[in-house]
Amino acid sequence: MIYLASQSPRRRELLDQLGLDYGLLEVSVPESRLPREPAEDYVSRVAREKAGAGLLQVLANPRAVVLGADTEVVLDDRVYGKPADAGDARQMLQELSGRTHRVLSAVWLLSAGRGEHALSVSEVRFGRLDAATVQAYVDGDEWQGKAGAYAIQGRAAAFIEHLSGSYSGVMGLPLFETTSLLRKFGALS
Repeated sequence: MIYLASQSPRRRELLDQLGLDYGLLEVSVPESRLPREPAEDYVSRVAREKAGAGLLQVLANPRAVVLGADTEVVLDDRVYGKPADAGDARQMLQELSGRTHRVLSAVWLLSAGRGEHALSVSEVRFGRLDAATVQAYVDGDEWQGKAGAYAIQGRAAAFIEHLSGSYSGVMGLPLFETTSLLRKFGALS
């Protein structure tokens, strides 16, 4: 049985696209980058910790496989997580304006005796965003709970001048990598 260690509606929507039967696990893992921790290592560590916390909940099922994921926006080695408030969201979007950033999306699959992982790296270039555009976006609620203060699947799609990589990875769960991992575990044909 596959379990998703996430309450993210976006991850559920993406996993649903694969036609999988899966269970949901609610996990709480601190998302704090360690000093001098490379962004890629940080994202992978958090995804693994989510999968591990989920696995602890279902250890009674020896066939359980838990999927944990984490997605972060990175600009100049600064990790842009979820904004604390509207002011934080506005600042993030202003800093991303007219620049290319990376979106790192890590996926871990863990079972009682095995672990596999993958990392998707995408590059996203925002066009120049004027103050009115940023404010209009922040006045809505799409930015809430989103790394980098934007949702590619929403109104912020209009901000994106160029995407190189995985659309689903930027959304929160890279489906190519996830599918490859699920096949390794025999959970997908």
